[in-house]
Amino acid sequence: MLSILGRPVDSHCDRYARRHFLKLGGLALGGLSLPQILRAQEISPVPGQGLSHKAVIMIFLSGGPSHQDMVDLKMDAPKEIRGSFQAIQTNVPGIDICEHLPRVAQMMDKFAIIRSLYGSPDQHASDMCVSGYPIGPKGRQDNHPSLGSVVSRLQGPVDQAVPPFVGLTIKTRHAPYSNPGLPGFLGQAHAPFQPDGEGMENMRLNGIHLDHLRDRQRLLSGFDSFRREAERNPVFHGVDSFTRKAFDVLTSSRLVEALDLSQEDSALRDRYGRGTADPAFGEDAGPHWMDQFLMARRLVEAGVRCVTLSFGSWDRHGGNFERLPEQLSKLDLGLSALVDDLHRRGLERDVSVIAWGEFGRTPRINPGGGRDHWPQASCALLAGGGMKVGQVIGSTNRLGEVPQDRPIHYQEVFATLYRQLGIDVATATILDPNGRPQYLLDRREPVRELI
Repeated sequence: MLSILGRPVDSHCDRYARRHFLKLGGLALGGLSLPQILRAQEISPVPGQGLSHKAVIMIFLSGGPSHQDMVDLKMDAPKEIRGSFQAIQTNVPGIDICEHLPRVAQMMDKFAIIRSLYGSPDQHASDMCVSGYPIGPKGRQDNHPSLGSVVSRLQGPVDQAVPPFVGLTIKTRHAPYSNPGLPGFLGQAHAPFQPDGEGMENMRLNGIHLDHLRDRQRLLSGFDSFRREAERNPVFHGVDSFTRKAFDVLTSSRLVEALDLSQEDSALRDRYGRGTADPAFGEDAGPHWMDQFLMARRLVEAGVRCVTLSFGSWDRHGGNFERLPEQLSKLDLGLSALVDDLHRRGLERDVSVIAWGEFGRTPRINPGGGRDHWPQASCALLAGGGMKVGQVIGSTNRLGEVPQDRPIHYQEVFATLYRQLGIDVATATILDPNGRPQYLLDRREPVRELI
């Protein structure tokens, strides 16, 4: 753990008082090299001209969303299958979705739906949705790196003071829900930066506020002085690159500015909705925090290549049709605002958006009015990234039990996302700890309908 050292005193053998230390530990940043202090070049896009890089926003619907209550309604099935929700027409003829997603329905020409998703086991975890690999014999993600970690390794930072991979997922008691994307065998150098982690807390506890970070002249003077002193201190030379990266991010205001939603117009924030960081319905899962959608957009504009977040509590073994209307309406609000905002800002070809969960739900409604785990079939909503939208890909059978037409594996979706980021999974490899090249995925064919 690196500390910014204060005025020397004689009360400690190392001549520095603990109360003068500003700790910088715990920042999982991923992929940053040693930049110049306060570099943070202006890289915000000019409206209509797009980003200088490609990015992806991954929305994990924690708990397993019900495909047949969202985008694959079975209106001709028996009532114990179809439930009480009605289908509504979208602005794309022939595509119907749930009545509780009216905003998305009116923007269906900007979305693509996969109705035939398969390949995830019965695991309550985000692993499959952030990496393409479930928990396996080698542990979380079977020790494979997540998409964000791969991008950090292969493409690195856009701006040296901004991490390429940020995880907004809140902490949960059930740890597999709150995995924002582990680095696997790539190690902590390519783990996501998490704004609610120890590093950001240290910044708050030590009085480092946004106003201080904006005072760049005072920061420059103060940190130049520290850098000169620190470089003479042999302790500094012993810290690992991971800690140095934490220091570099703290000495730039660019990341903190991106996380400051107060800079956005209040009307735009209202379009996204607000919500809170509290777990949805008080359950151990993601929040109904629409602010995270806006924060994700600000982060990719600041130079982040991959942002992950979790949204809602979708494990509806009971009360499915009582809880989902509220939850679907909140997802409808945040997701439609994000995609509309990307289009308004000319970013629809640069930023891919995906919303999905770890599996689907049982076609048959159980006696408690809920649906249970069903890994045989699931769904995904995609937008942006230059993908072909305004379409439905694949189908399930009459009761929504299994993929019928055009089954799509989770890894095929990842192959598509990598392609839109400029990474060809057919040829790209990364070295494992033994120095052996490893392909990013086992299935390396993208979804042809999307490209």
